[in-house]
Amino acid sequence: MELQKHDLHHEFPEFNDEIHHLKMNDNHFSRLFTEYHEINQEVHRIEQGVENTSDDYIEMKKKERLKLKDKLFVMLKKLELPA
Repeated sequence: MELQKHDLHHEFPEFNDEIHHLKMNDNHFSRLFTEYHEINQEVHRIEQGVENTSDDYIEMKKKERLKLKDKLFVMLKKLELPA
């Protein structure tokens, strides 16, 4: 089974410029982005079998990742740079 990529550039390819801009210019976005990336990496390692954990733990991490993704998406939508 091939695992899906959940990094923000794959989740929101239409916002590549906005992601870059906010990472460089918005400390709050940058902090959330880093937290999202770290949780995403942990979930990916668990799904690959590199790390072993309980089902409850992985589900909690996936929910955290989803909440962060929603917050980041709202910030991206507010910025939307002109093409």
